[in-house]
Amino acid sequence: MSVSLPTQLRRIRSFVRREGRLTPGQQRAMTELFPRFGIETGEGLLDLDALFGRSAPRILEIGFGDGESLAEIARNHPEQDYLGIEVHRPGVGHLLMRIEELGLTNLRVMSDDAVVVLEQRLADGILDGLQLFFPDPWHKKKHHKRRQVQPAWAQLVRRKLKLGGRLHLATDWQNYAEQMLEVLSAAEGFRNTSPTGDYLPKPDYRPETKFERRGLRLGHGVWDLVFEKVS
Repeated sequence: MSVSLPTQLRRIRSFVRREGRLTPGQQRAMTELFPRFGIETGEGLLDLDALFGRSAPRILEIGFGDGESLAEIARNHPEQDYLGIEVHRPGVGHLLMRIEELGLTNLRVMSDDAVVVLEQRLADGILDGLQLFFPDPWHKKKHHKRRQVQPAWAQLVRRKLKLGGRLHLATDWQNYAEQMLEVLSAAEGFRNTSPTGDYLPKPDYRPETKFERRGLRLGHGVWDLVFEKVS
């Protein structure tokens, strides 16, 4: 039996829909490619074996931006299936075009609220990993409550991960990195894979993202955290 999320997590969103203008290519992708590679908003649990046509390790990425790094990861790891969630439609359209260009068969896309997807569309214990790279830092202190990584969210992710599944976070905002570390270090059922109990060097499998490059140009550091579900 699933456990409902606290009302606060339902009410406070960690994103703002910024639709932006679709290029002609992105519009074509949304019209022609989304029916092939996208998953419509709906109700009920997703049958991932049916969607991908096989049973394989499954990785979810929340907030993939323009999708370039997720497409590269999926191309480099054809033995795994990837599900990406992004509310920004131009980013969804861009990733759909990359899926077509690269001939990827192991990547599907959703344009939806990630909390709703986690709670209502994915069965418990179904994910081998979850990636959250460079989420909106909501850098003003009064907006910190909008940050994705909160105690209730960590426990929702824990429910969806398999035992041994990994939660990989990355940010270029030190204050957010510190909050991530504090929240997950205190979260029941997780173990920090860092031998020093804090951050890890960037894993080879994570490509450098557009947001990461921007942060580095601005003189920001980059912090990666990988926590494993142990119970």
